[in-house]
Amino acid sequence: MAQRHYGRPPVRRSEPTPIAGLWRALALTAASAVIWGVAHVSAGRRAVGFSLMGLLAALVLGGATVVFAFQDRLKQMVVQGFWLNLIIAGILLLAVVWALVVIRSFQVVRPPGLPAGMRFVSGALVVIVALMVCTPLVYAANATYVLRDTLSSIFSGDRSGAKVNASNPWKNRPRINILLLGGDGGKDRSGIRTDSMTVASIDTKTGNTVLLSLPRALRRFQVPPRMRSVWPNGYTGDYGPNGTCPESACLLNELYIQGEKRHPELEPGYKKGQRGPHLLEDVIGYLTGLNMDYYVLVNLDGFKDIVDAMGGVRVNVKTANGHLLPIGGDPARGIPPSGYLKPGWHHLDGEHALWYGRTRHADDDFHRMDRQKCLMKDIADQADPQKVVTHFEKLANAAKHTISTNIPAALLPALVKLSGTVKHGADISSLSYDPLKIPGFHTDRPADATIIEVMRRAAADAIAKSAHPPAAPSPTATARRNPGATSSGSSVSLKNAC
Repeated sequence: MAQRHYGRPPVRRSEPTPIAGLWRALALTAASAVIWGVAHVSAGRRAVGFSLMGLLAALVLGGATVVFAFQDRLKQMVVQGFWLNLIIAGILLLAVVWALVVIRSFQVVRPPGLPAGMRFVSGALVVIVALMVCTPLVYAANATYVLRDTLSSIFSGDRSGAKVNASNPWKNRPRINILLLGGDGGKDRSGIRTDSMTVASIDTKTGNTVLLSLPRALRRFQVPPRMRSVWPNGYTGDYGPNGTCPESACLLNELYIQGEKRHPELEPGYKKGQRGPHLLEDVIGYLTGLNMDYYVLVNLDGFKDIVDAMGGVRVNVKTANGHLLPIGGDPARGIPPSGYLKPGWHHLDGEHALWYGRTRHADDDFHRMDRQKCLMKDIADQADPQKVVTHFEKLANAAKHTISTNIPAALLPALVKLSGTVKHGADISSLSYDPLKIPGFHTDRPADATIIEVMRRAAADAIAKSAHPPAAPSPTATARRNPGATSSGSSVSLKNAC
C-alpha cells in the first residue's frame, strides 16, 4: 500500500534568483578588466585563468623593461616610420585582445536563466567596461599616428642631402652644421625675413656645439662666385649691380625673399619654400667658411604656439644697462609698446617668449642675438615630457605649421642620439658676430673680402676651441676675472652667458 503523508506538504528548495549571481559576475568581470583571468579562475577554469594572468604580467614587465632599460634606444625607434607603424598595430591589437578578455570573462561567469532585460542591461555594462579599457589604448595609438604623420610631414628632406648611411650616419662627418632660421612673415611684409640666423656646428662624437649668430644687418656682403652674375659688387638687393643701397636695405635677412621671389633661378630644382633657405645656406656657408649640411626654418608667428604647448618657459631676462624690454611697438613709426619685460627671472608664455627673443628697441640687434640663443637653451633644458604628452596633438599641429627643414627622416635616429649627448654633458658655446666682440668685424660698411676673412677666422677659432677646450682656470684666477668679460673675439659657454 502506498505510504500516505499527513500534516504539512514537503517544502521544495527555491532556485537562487539570477540577480544574485549577476552582481557577482559583473564584479568578477570588472576585476578581470584589471587583472586578466580572475573570472576564469573563479569559474574553475584555472589553466586558462593563470595563463591570462601570466600573459598580462609578461606584457607589463616587458613594457617596463623596454621603457626603463632601453630608453635611449626607444627614443631612436619612435622617430622611425617603420617602428611607429608596428607600435600603432601593437597598441590596437592589445586593445582588441583586452576587450575580448573582458567580454569572455563575463560569458564565463554569467549566471544562466537571466531574463531578456537583464541580459541586455548586463551586456551593455560589459561593453562599457570594455570601451573604458580600450579608450586609453586607442588614444595612445592615435597619438602615435599623429607623431608619425608629423615627422613624415616635416622631415621629408629634399634633393640637397646626401643619402644617409643608416648603420653609421656620421662616417667621415666629424661635424654637422645646421642653419637655424627664425622667419617673420608679418602682414606688413611682402615675404619672410629671417631676423634670426644661427649656425649650430655640432661635433658628432662629443656633442660639443658652437652657435654662431649672424646679424640681420650685415650689409652689401660679397656673395659666392656663382651668384655674382646677379650681384657682382656685393649684395645690392633690388637696386641693381651698381645701385646705391639705403641704410636699411641690402641686408642679410632679405635673402629668403630673393631666393623665393626675385631670383629663383639661383636655386634651380627646388620648389617654393625651399629656394629661400637654400640661398641662405649657400651665402652663410660662404661667409663663415662652413659647409651647411641642413637648415631648420621656424616661423616666429607659430613659435609662440609651440612654447604654449610646452607650458611656457622660464628665462632670466637680461638687458643692456637694466633697461626694460618693450613688448610690441615701433619707435620709428611712433607706435608705443603694449607692455614691458622687467629684468630677472620670469615664466613666459608663448607670446612673451616670442617678444623676449625678437625685441631690439631697448638695446640692439646683437643683444637680441644673445637672448635668442639663451631662449633656445632654456626651451631645450626645460622641455617637460609630461606636458609634451598632455598637449601632444596641439604641439604636433603647431610644429607642422611652424617648422620646415631639409633634414631627412632617415637621419632622425642619429640626431636623437646626438641630442642626448648635447643635453647631458656636452658644452654649448656661443659666438655672436658683434663688432664690439670681434676686432675687424663691422656692420656699418659693406662686408668685403677683409670682413669675410675675419668672419671665417672667428668661426674656425670657435670650433677649434670647442673641439679642444682649454684647461679650466684655477678658482683664484676665476675670482680675479670680471664675470662678464670674455677674450676679444672668442666664444663663450652658454652655461655662463645665460
